[in-house]
Amino acid sequence: MKLPPMRAIDIVPIEREGEAFFCLYDPGNYVDEQLVLSPLAVFVATMLDGENGVEDIQRAFHAQTGGATLASEQILDVVGHLDRNGFLQNEHFDNILLRIREEFERADTRPAFLAGRSYPADPKELREYLDGQFVREGGPGERQDSTPVSDEILPGIIVPHIDFGRGGHSYAHGYSRLCRHATPDTVIVFGVAHASEPVPFILTRKHFETPLGLIRTDEEIIDRLEKACTWDPYAFEFVHRAEHSIEFQAVMLAHLYGSDIKIVPILCSTFGEDFHAGDPTATQPIMNFLQACNECIRSSQKKIAVIASADLAHVGRRFGDSFDIDDEVLEAVAQRDAEDLAHVEALDADSFYASVMKDGNQRKVCGLNCIFSVLRALDGIAVVGEPINYDYAHDPAGGIVSFASVALRA
Repeated sequence: MKLPPMRAIDIVPIEREGEAFFCLYDPGNYVDEQLVLSPLAVFVATMLDGENGVEDIQRAFHAQTGGATLASEQILDVVGHLDRNGFLQNEHFDNILLRIREEFERADTRPAFLAGRSYPADPKELREYLDGQFVREGGPGERQDSTPVSDEILPGIIVPHIDFGRGGHSYAHGYSRLCRHATPDTVIVFGVAHASEPVPFILTRKHFETPLGLIRTDEEIIDRLEKACTWDPYAFEFVHRAEHSIEFQAVMLAHLYGSDIKIVPILCSTFGEDFHAGDPTATQPIMNFLQACNECIRSSQKKIAVIASADLAHVGRRFGDSFDIDDEVLEAVAQRDAEDLAHVEALDADSFYASVMKDGNQRKVCGLNCIFSVLRALDGIAVVGEPINYDYAHDPAGGIVSFASVALRA
């Protein structure tokens, strides 16, 4: 009898008291549990492809270990443990997913998914935590938003979407620059849909909850952008539920501006190989949408700023590379990132895209489409990009993520 397959689960090696274990967690955040398994249990888990049964796993274990045996009960215990925690692709998980989807679809708001997980859920603690990002090592220093230097808004910023713990100082650089200008009425936030659904942009009308108050969506602008879509912009709206790239920006905006500011949450997904190849049938719908963003900004009586919530390179074993991180790798990543950011400085969206893709995006720049979109949306509105911070952070599973803050000035 075939055993049910594992879902798409991340497996990270860890060490406990000198012994090797593996931590399993759900990158889709459909289940909260993180399971710690022994190497033997992970062997069983990795054999669950929907085709193997108990005897197939026993034969593979016997061959791999040079003759050792694995009892049926051990295999079934592992399968049962994975099933109870929602890690298998079966009816149990289908019911979990159905319940979560129905709850999300019924709600008028998008919950603060990472509150209490990635940042404090208590409002007072959260304010102190976010203020601390400005004065921490590498940050810009004390907040200066009480004394704006300009009556005009800053057209846009590029800031990270890595967690505050690793990249908060870089967020602070970007938001420090934004806050020294006039307060926007609405901020269009281009985030990254890490699930990479088969549409270029994903909208939602749901207001964003934060521990610091509700950030409402600007439904008037969403109406205009919806009309520019040749695809259903809500078909994959569920991706917004747990996607962190816009949530972190909503939290920062609530902290700095309160609940009066509105947002337009746009997740950038795949543009596809046809877009990269310049196929007009793939290119034109994307360009039409970004042109609609540009026209909204130009024609609206509101003061509208744009944010790209974008990390840069993802390099190392955690991200599928076969090498460890050393000084040579760090230098090579920084050099290629600098090449890309030079095109951002020139606000040249096409050259930026080509720069990232000239090696097939070997660095796995997840913010590629997000940054491209912001540069296109600000075409003729911002005239120069000013890099103000660049850094990287280590991933605990082996690798680095690089990121930058850039002011997009008129």
